[in-house]
This record gives sequence, C-alpha cells and structure tokens, in this order.
Amino acid sequence: MINVKNNYRIPVLTIAGSDSSGGAGIQADLKTFSALKTYGMSVITAITAQNTKGVFAVEEISKEIIKKQIEAIFEDINPKALKIGMVSSPEIIKEIADTLSKYEINNLVIDPVMISKSGYSLLKPEAKKNLINYLIPMAYIITPNTMEVEEITGVHIQNLEDMKKAAQKLLELGPKFVLVKGGHLDGDAVDLLMGDGVCELFESKRLDRKNTHGTGCTLSSAIVTQLAHGYDVKQAVRNSKEYITKAIENSFDIGHGIGPVHHFYEFDKGGNQ
Repeated sequence: MINVKNNYRIPVLTIAGSDSSGGAGIQADLKTFSALKTYGMSVITAITAQNTKGVFAVEEISKEIIKKQIEAIFEDINPKALKIGMVSSPEIIKEIADTLSKYEINNLVIDPVMISKSGYSLLKPEAKKNLINYLIPMAYIITPNTMEVEEITGVHIQNLEDMKKAAQKLLELGPKFVLVKGGHLDGDAVDLLMGDGVCELFESKRLDRKNTHGTGCTLSSAIVTQLAHGYDVKQAVRNSKEYITKAIENSFDIGHGIGPVHHFYEFDKGGNQ
C-alpha cells in the first residue's frame, strides 16, 4: 500500500450519491477514506437503485436537507479536504455552492459524475450550466474522464494534444488544477495533470480487469485523502494512482455484472492477489 501518514482523525467529507450495491458513490468514498487513514463523513445528494449490472432509478434528496447536512458538518467539524461527486440537478448544485461559500473550504476535489458505466445519465442536461458556473470555479482540482471533459468543453478527445487543449479550457473555468483521466482512450492509460505551472503525465499499463465499478469515485476520494494528509497535488495524484491501480488489480467478482475494485486489498491477505 502507498505510504500514507497514520492519522485516522483527519476529517474528510464526500458530497455525493448513494450506491445501493456499495461499489461507487458515497460507499466507495467512505471505504477509500478509511483505507487511506482518514475520518470519513458524508452528505448524501441522491439515492440510486443500482447493482453491478447498472443503475435503474435515481431519487434526489431535497436541497433543504442537503443544505442542513452540510451545515451540520461545518458548524462542528471542519474537513481538511472534501469532494463533490454526483449532483444531478441545477437547484441542488446552486444550493451546495451557496452553502459551501459560507465556510472555509480546503482542498475541494470535484469529480463531475455525468454518466454511469451502464450508460445511465446521472446529471440532468440543464444542470451542466450550474456545474460550470458555480461549482467548478470553487475547485482546487477537478477529475473528469474524457467523456465528461468533452461534455463540459466541447473538445473531442482522441489523443494527448486534445487532452491538453481541453484541460486548458477547463482551467479557464476557474479550478486551480485539472486531472483529465484518459482511461477511455485506446492504448496505455494516460492521465494528464495541468494547472498553476504544472503539466505532468501519469502513465500506466492498461489492466485487463472487468471489475472496475467505482474507479472514478475511488480515485477522486483517494486524492482527497492525500491532500488532507498534506501532500502537494502532484504527489497526491501519484499516490492515488498507485492506490487505484492496486485496487483494480485486486478487484473481485460480486454479482453478475461489473464488480467493484478492492478498497481494502492491503488488509485482505487471503483475498484475490
């Protein structure tokens, strides 16, 4: 496992949707927070009915209770870092942005979840404008995959130069850093980190594993923990890439579809190695 600092009392927060099958969303975030030695907290934005075969229904939580969850956290425990994942409606996005603006926000990671692996739309089309106008400008780093980058910027991504062009357009929206995840492209997996004088590639062999449910949620949550532990953004991404790679390598079969990554692979000595 990556060499993280041992302090389970560091508070970190996820604002995201719930995955009833436990592989992605809030559940993946909290598993990652625990595996990487932080104290996880959550604000639930939506309930999904899903399993390894797909997402079948989504019901949003009211914006009022989302606001109350955020206020309850920040008025008692100030997170060292936090992430925002699935936020599907323009009203919820605006409420989250307005509520967070009242507090000191440290190390905000935004994973702009738009479409599930099974093709279910998790972001209403009319919500994209609010995501761009209100949440992305607040981010320390955003972590979109190539499909999400194309949706936000309109840049069609086929190669590294396209990724750089799109990353620059994303930076113009206000975040300090952008991590464009290239896992959906052909060839080796290449992610691009850009922003504030940084332009760095993270390359790795493409893993031949079918069980990749929750990879995006897990990677962004790992970055949250690393920033909370005090690593700079490059080391935070490097550590998180190492963690998600091992979690995918040790993924396992549960259900009849795309199974989850193994968040606790380091502790499962008798598991799938």
